[in-house]
Amino acid sequence: MKITVIGCWGGFPKINEASSGYLINEDGFQLLLDCGSGVLSKLQNYTKPAALDAVILSHYHADHIADIGVLQHALLIDSFTMKTREESLPIYGHQESEGFSTLTYKNITTGVAYHPDEAIQIGPFEITFLKTNHSVPCFAMRLEANGHTIVYTADTAYKEEMIEFAKGADILLAESNLYKGMDGTSAGHMTSEEAGIIAQKAGVRTLALTHLPHFGDIKQLKEEAAQLFEGTIVLAHEYLEIGL
Repeated sequence: MKITVIGCWGGFPKINEASSGYLINEDGFQLLLDCGSGVLSKLQNYTKPAALDAVILSHYHADHIADIGVLQHALLIDSFTMKTREESLPIYGHQESEGFSTLTYKNITTGVAYHPDEAIQIGPFEITFLKTNHSVPCFAMRLEANGHTIVYTADTAYKEEMIEFAKGADILLAESNLYKGMDGTSAGHMTSEEAGIIAQKAGVRTLALTHLPHFGDIKQLKEEAAQLFEGTIVLAHEYLEIGL
């Protein structure tokens, strides 16, 4: 299993970069996790849009889904020219808020509803969900395949249940949109310190800090998390690859 960070910025993309988007590869199956602004452009450094096997979305804020429309258009053009794909691309999303209806487009993409209280199988991945503490319905995901586990917090304020949800994960891909001492409760975002607490109590191997803020010195996030977490910490950046 390999995860490649396509975009890691919260709210909007940093200049020449992208907001949330992560390519997860297992035995050649390519799953795109979230598809924020700038993701489609950056994704093409790794794979063609038509080569994706599935997309799954945590929620419908623009920094996580802004490039769904352009992905659909890229696949439409491909259907007229290269004709790479024979089947509609499945895009998985929840139905607890507006946004799901946009996932189906002609015969190009098909919206597939996931139900947060049920595990689903997408290719080699078994995926379970946890509703997060965010301003809109949003779901963390635990992806398991061939004995390895990635947990993605998506957008959330600190949530005690995340500890059990992330228990024993190889990689905890945790949002860290705020610095130590800040209060993200109302914004629905975590601090570096809170990400470190969850990683330590859950006993994960690697903590990857992502959904980064556009203010302050982001290297400080890693230093703050290290005060609480004794394992490996990486600060997400464009094209960071973590293999298992």
